[in-house]
Amino acid sequence: MSVIPSRRTVLRGAAAAAAVPLAGAVSSGSARASSASPSASPAGSPHSAGLGPNVLVFDPSMGDAAIQAQVDAVFTTQQSNQFGSERYALAFMPGTYTVDINVGFYTHVLGLGESPDDVVINGHVTVDAQWFDGNGTQNFWRAAENLTIVPPDGLNRWAVAQAGPMRRVHVKGNMTLWPSPPGNRWSSGGFLADSVVDGYVESGSQQQWLSRNDTFGSWTGSNWNMVFVGAQGAPAQSFPTPPMTTIDRTPVVREKPFLTVDRHGSYQVFVPALRRDSTGTTWAGGRAAGHGVALSRFFVARPGDSAADINRALARGQHLLFTPGVYELSSTIQVSRPGTIVLGLGYTTLRSTHGNTLIDVADVDGVTVAGVLIEAASAHTPVLLKVGDGCGRHRHDNDPTVLFDVFARIGGAVAGGAGVSVQIDSHDVILDHLWLWRADHGLDGTVGWAVNPADTGIAVNGDHVTAYGLFVEHYQKYEVIWNGEHGRTYFFQNENPYDVPTQSAWVHGSTNGYASYKVGDHVRDHQAWGLGSYCFFNLNADIYTDHTYEVPDTPGVVFTDLMTVCLNGPGGGGMLHAVNGAGDPVQNGFAVYNMKRYSNGVATV
Repeated sequence: MSVIPSRRTVLRGAAAAAAVPLAGAVSSGSARASSASPSASPAGSPHSAGLGPNVLVFDPSMGDAAIQAQVDAVFTTQQSNQFGSERYALAFMPGTYTVDINVGFYTHVLGLGESPDDVVINGHVTVDAQWFDGNGTQNFWRAAENLTIVPPDGLNRWAVAQAGPMRRVHVKGNMTLWPSPPGNRWSSGGFLADSVVDGYVESGSQQQWLSRNDTFGSWTGSNWNMVFVGAQGAPAQSFPTPPMTTIDRTPVVREKPFLTVDRHGSYQVFVPALRRDSTGTTWAGGRAAGHGVALSRFFVARPGDSAADINRALARGQHLLFTPGVYELSSTIQVSRPGTIVLGLGYTTLRSTHGNTLIDVADVDGVTVAGVLIEAASAHTPVLLKVGDGCGRHRHDNDPTVLFDVFARIGGAVAGGAGVSVQIDSHDVILDHLWLWRADHGLDGTVGWAVNPADTGIAVNGDHVTAYGLFVEHYQKYEVIWNGEHGRTYFFQNENPYDVPTQSAWVHGSTNGYASYKVGDHVRDHQAWGLGSYCFFNLNADIYTDHTYEVPDTPGVVFTDLMTVCLNGPGGGGMLHAVNGAGDPVQNGFAVYNMKRYSNGVATV
């Protein structure tokens, strides 16, 4: 997402920062070779269950000063390390800590208790933007989950852009979603789920946001597109003045599985139960419904493990836990067993090196894929991640497959190309926070119209698919193609490709450009709420797209609360219509257009 020139600055020649030595990093206990050398396990620390050197497990007996030193060392490495290869998970055993945690790139902060209240941070868990002159619109790839934050000044700051989720967190105070002074500038696109903020949430200059199944004391502020689904204490529906979209209940969802440890030091992954028509958190009334799976039933993968190694473990009936790092994969991980859990820690990054699909999930019940960044590292990968095989034949409504915090990247760190980043062929799949990104900036030689080509972020062919938080940016053709029936999307954020070289390079038939979100011509039932699409064409080539959203004119296809924004200077082009031929243009200068509803050829503004 971009809104100002400093956000658009391409980071030329940026080198990955070297990892600093981390005193007390916990040994994994694995016999497999590692690219990093773990330090000795700190005194009083529990065994890390073979989670590798980049999972730092803390317990209160280590002492706050020692923990603070390690947390600060990680942040020093990761604060501005946008396209580096280092990955970290900071895991806190149940207890109380007086530390401040600054969260940098590829850093995953997690509590290991059954409840968020089992791990208490008397301090801040902060995302800010002083590394980028107070501009938070590149604060990607970081996360916090399953802990309680007690900010000593009463205010916690989480100024993120895409791929910066906060889940299952209790803030005992207030929270702000924009950067601190002296910059006090923009942030751009966050996701909060299954969380409680006792006081107020202040969005400030945060441009768009999705809150799902949260509880707030109150909410203040708005910018372009704020969406609330099943959130208690959310503001009333008021789009577009202010631009709040509020849906009282979440129709169907289960929460992301999370790692826990009991008082005996035994690890498990807890899988929350499916909920329907829900509001608020899973844990407000006590232990969340669900079941635990012992870590002994997982294959704990380390960088250097191949897809063949992983597939042998999956064939034996094991689940899969990725420890932090970059995995170069030349063949596909095959997930064929119902109920399989694939869980990444510390922004696990999977790279397709030979045009191979990275993860292929069979048309079965109840699979989880969570916490992975999938990346194209060859000239063309037809599909990076796939669920189902062709047109789905079976319903999975009682036990759906869910993708949580799945992020795709084409370009930026490595040059590569892709056809479709995520393809959903099964029915009843739930998508819970996806950011699919064809990079608009990155390291030298990784970004350009012909350098990181990518057609489509997501293609949905299955029926009854539900998306909460669909972020798709800069793809060169239809960014979203939705062919399945009875689809539902709650919050969509998009930017057109910046780098269109000429209008003739971005046409199909007689149509200029491609719609950001296309519902298939044959579809008769599809609904979407809270959609925003933006254009900034940065080559001064006078580029236009004829319409931003493309849908069949039929009563069952309904878009509610949608907007278009032009960020171009004069003469830079723009978007000529919002949906099909309806809606005013936004072009040749900053402009915003809002539409309350579109269905069956009728627009309501």
